[in-house]
Amino acid sequence: MCTNFTGKCLCGAVTYKAAGQPVVVAQCHCEECRRLSGTGHTVGAMYLAENVDVHGQVGVFTYESCKGTTVSKGFCVKCGSPIWGKNTGSPQHITLSLGTMDDARDLAVEVVIFERDKPHWDQLDADVVRFATQPDWTPET
Repeated sequence: MCTNFTGKCLCGAVTYKAAGQPVVVAQCHCEECRRLSGTGHTVGAMYLAENVDVHGQVGVFTYESCKGTTVSKGFCVKCGSPIWGKNTGSPQHITLSLGTMDDARDLAVEVVIFERDKPHWDQLDADVVRFATQPDWTPET
């Protein structure tokens, strides 16, 4: 099992190292997370902030949560990849976007939040066609 996790944005300009196992790995379906990801949810690994070291230029977008706390989302200013999230309701923590980790095979979603907001299409039925890589396919117009 990994004791340290590393990651980076799409272009590699922002990198990070997280020491130890996360406090929790959560999947969130709130409206803000759906808009941030451009899909039905985000998945993040929450750490004590003191255990995470981020390098590179990170832009920050902030907004007010439904509970009145301030949420900050950090992203690469070059490629726009979402890197981390912070919330003034839990200032000692930082949540890293799981999709930016180099190797997250030892991690799994432990909790789903805002499931009430989950879009009906954010799931895969057993009969959905699946490809191991991008197929050689062009949609008919």
